[in-house]
Amino acid sequence: MSAQALHQQTRRNFNRKRLMSFALPGLVLGYFAYIFMAFDMAGLGVRVNLENARTLVSDAYSYKTHVTQDNRTGAVEIAIEGERKGAYAPGTAPGWVRLGETSEIDLGGGHVVTFGGRVTYDVPGYGLVMAEPGAGGVNASLPDGALPDFISLSKNRLMVKTDAGRLTVTRNRAEVFKYSLGWELFFFTLDSPYHGMSPGALFKAAVNGEAGAIWQGFVGNKMWRHGDVGWALLETVLMAFLGTCGAAIIALPLGFLAARNFTPLGGLRFAARRMFDFLRGVDGLIWTIVLSRAFGPGPLTGSLAILLTDTGSFGKMFSEALENVDARQVEGITATGARPLQRYRFGVIVQITPVLLSQVLYYLESNTRSATIIGAITGGGIGLLLTQAINTQKDWEEVSYYIVLIILMVMLMDSVSGWLRRKLIKGNGGGH
Repeated sequence: MSAQALHQQTRRNFNRKRLMSFALPGLVLGYFAYIFMAFDMAGLGVRVNLENARTLVSDAYSYKTHVTQDNRTGAVEIAIEGERKGAYAPGTAPGWVRLGETSEIDLGGGHVVTFGGRVTYDVPGYGLVMAEPGAGGVNASLPDGALPDFISLSKNRLMVKTDAGRLTVTRNRAEVFKYSLGWELFFFTLDSPYHGMSPGALFKAAVNGEAGAIWQGFVGNKMWRHGDVGWALLETVLMAFLGTCGAAIIALPLGFLAARNFTPLGGLRFAARRMFDFLRGVDGLIWTIVLSRAFGPGPLTGSLAILLTDTGSFGKMFSEALENVDARQVEGITATGARPLQRYRFGVIVQITPVLLSQVLYYLESNTRSATIIGAITGGGIGLLLTQAINTQKDWEEVSYYIVLIILMVMLMDSVSGWLRRKLIKGNGGGH
């Protein structure tokens, strides 16, 4: 090739590379521009509701106490989260509520609400808001001036929402919400004799023979259902364990069928490999929906969904591990006069055991997370409780409780899986 031809070819190659260096970033930028337009990301700022987001986040680490008056009878009820399971006994109230002919609710910071024939809310810096519910509506009376943003008023409804709390008045009912930090009644409900006891008093009672009653009071908490939650967590772990281990047991013999050095028949290898592709090609959630229609909801259905998906994944990995075994070790075992099963046991399984255990333990850890979502579909495990709490759209502190437990469960499984991996594969507990 002449020098001129070589120069022209080099120039063409250089121009092609320069074009590609600009074309690829241009395609990526064009794709991002398409996504920006197709997903209407410009309108995201209009659609977002920061007030709802703020309420949701605050509900995750706080609770509401509802003080409700029946405007027809004058009866006042107080309940945490508005649930009967968290209701105060008649005639009792938290320290910031004073019951009487005219009940006074101190929301703090000078915000005071009174219940009676007339409902009032003294808002610091604004004035006194009054309402007289009756047949003609709420009959509200407000300070002079424009209606502020924190007050919503119509003929039949008055709502005052401040940082201290919220008052809602209708013809039949007046209700105050007050937010407080923490997960109230997390340990014991109001009707428990151990509610309000200090840790020291609880320890003293436990030492004096009440440990069983204290534990039953905690586990049987009707609002937080710790006993049901504990069983749901165990059910989730069992779902992942049964599905993962069952898949490993089924995939190991099938892996021999798909390994080239153990199955000389190409048709049999092809069928085994395509079966693995089919099983792992269908996502676990799809298997969950199909199996739930066939077998009904339940944790066993979730275990079967995990088993089917992981059988395909394990089959592929196990067959590849089998194809990479050292044939000389098998030949050495054969030279001793070992039977076929002994050759597999001491010449093959020993070589692939580290790979098998490593993959199985990793998938067990991963499936613990997957079992949460699968349980939400099949009706089992902590996923079901999480879905129910989300669907209520009110008990977000329970949602945060379940999420914290799921994270702790995954962290525990990760630690146990890592310890087992070191113990079984390296033959020690991680020491030197």
